[in-house]
Amino acid sequence: MREIITLQCSECKNRNYSKTKNKKTTTGRLEFSKFCRFCRKHTSHKETK
Repeated sequence: MREIITLQCSECKNRNYSKTKNKKTTTGRLEFSKFCRFCRKHTSHKETK
């Protein structure tokens, strides 16, 4: 079953992106390098509840 998650910027703590993940195969928290429009640069975005 796929679940909708949100990604939060590690620097400014804004929740910028939403994504789906397969809960059975990916049990850990996801982390991506994405562009934050508030910081105006690429930062690491981590999965939040």
